[in-house]
Amino acid sequence: MAEIAANLVKELRERTGAGMMDCKRALEETDGNLDEAVTLLREKGIAQATKRSGRETTEGKVAIELGDEHAAMVAVGCETEPVSNNQEFLIFVQRVLDAVEQHGPDAVAELEDERVELAAKLGENIVVRDAIRFATHADDILDDAFSRDERDVLAGYVHPPANKIGVLVHGRGNPDVARPLAMHIAFAAPQYLTRADVPEAEVNAEREILAKQPDVAEKPEDVRGKIVDGRIQKWLAAGVLEEQEWIHEPSMRVGQALKEAGFAVIEFRRFALAE
Repeated sequence: MAEIAANLVKELRERTGAGMMDCKRALEETDGNLDEAVTLLREKGIAQATKRSGRETTEGKVAIELGDEHAAMVAVGCETEPVSNNQEFLIFVQRVLDAVEQHGPDAVAELEDERVELAAKLGENIVVRDAIRFATHADDILDDAFSRDERDVLAGYVHPPANKIGVLVHGRGNPDVARPLAMHIAFAAPQYLTRADVPEAEVNAEREILAKQPDVAEKPEDVRGKIVDGRIQKWLAAGVLEEQEWIHEPSMRVGQALKEAGFAVIEFRRFALAE
């Protein structure tokens, strides 16, 4: 059996939250395949949900620029909190944001030399982790429930004081609900707008993992399916925006709250440097 490198064990621990020996055994059983080891740990009920990789830049800033026709959001990561508050770092974040707002995410590449120079000067890894721009010209996206005369709404929220989580929302209808919605997304971290947006392959993969977990596998066959179905429903409700509990009124689902407020979501994005 090939020796499992310590850095691979460390990465698996960071992604799953499992113990060192569990991670090492999982990597041995999967011949060092990291993704397969994550799945194996989850099947055994040992791992937490996979955590976001790239932990070496979990400090930094998320920044938003809102305009009438465009809105941009960027996440620029660094290694330590002092650097995240360094004036030169903050100037670079603003330059990235301005470039993305004016020209779109591809403009980040034009600042690569500046990023490298800043990283060398500050002595830390600095990475533009994410960048997105929304534009207000989506007239063909919504159905007839909303008038063509309704104006698009661009709204954003960056969670203080660290400014490491941010949300950008593009919708149509009542503008008063857009920022509260962005706050909800920052807190609840949905991955999809509706259940129909969840890829079938992802649902099937989750179903297979749940079916192999110890407390399910030991049950009779006619019971296992019901347990897995119930957990799939909870998993979907947790990850689908419209089905989440509305944080501003927990007795309501987000879909119901938005319908009553007269607001339809066209698209949204959530950036988080660390969670």
